[in-house]
Amino acid sequence: MLPAIVLAGAPNEGRLREVSSAPFEALIEVGGKPLAAYVLDALLATEDISRIVVVAPEQLAQVYPRNDRLTFIPPKGKLLENLSSALPPVADAPKVLVVTGDLPLLTPAAIGAFLGLCRSKAEVYYPIIPRSVLERCYPGIKRTYVRLREGVFTGGNVGLARPAALARCLKQAEKLVAYRKNPLRLAWLLGPGFLFRFLAGKLSLAEAERKASELLGVQGKAVIAEIPEIGFDVDKPSDLALVRRLMEFKQV
Repeated sequence: MLPAIVLAGAPNEGRLREVSSAPFEALIEVGGKPLAAYVLDALLATEDISRIVVVAPEQLAQVYPRNDRLTFIPPKGKLLENLSSALPPVADAPKVLVVTGDLPLLTPAAIGAFLGLCRSKAEVYYPIIPRSVLERCYPGIKRTYVRLREGVFTGGNVGLARPAALARCLKQAEKLVAYRKNPLRLAWLLGPGFLFRFLAGKLSLAEAERKASELLGVQGKAVIAEIPEIGFDVDKPSDLALVRRLMEFKQV
């Protein structure tokens, strides 16, 4: 059993504002309920998850008025500020699962499959999903991809880590998070030699893993996860339209 953190405190000030007037992205309606509710429901149905710390607006807390497994914390600011505020309640845990609140297709099986991949002695685990897996399951999906020697991947929106390791690397992680949608700037941050190998398509997963670990000051591990549900986040209008179509198709 391990705790989880759900980051669902982003205000709706980005591209999704074009298609929803909800004040927070987590509150955007999908299939009759708030976007982040799908994440909470999946975690609550996962046997390996004990308590859940949720950084989210009060409106989401009102959806779960009597669930003692959920602890709600009001948003503090940006992603890493919200993560920092959620760490104290889980500081005593050996590891914590961190999930963003915009994964409407998340399932207990997907969560269990990711946890099953995290079996080494690393301090931080991060999933990368093959492009072929995502596009086969969700035709029309638009994501940011990176080409490595092992294939073409996108990052997942979950992670497993020791709370102390997360706290230690938060400041260093600010630039990585800022550049996560821009592979070229991210590679340049990691060094010219790294950038050259990236552009040449010769960068290996082990090299990327090692460099990121050095930069963050933690023992990190990237795991290839053929789990499409953790790679489909909703952060632009086309994502929202696609997930609504997928849900309508399932109901037919």
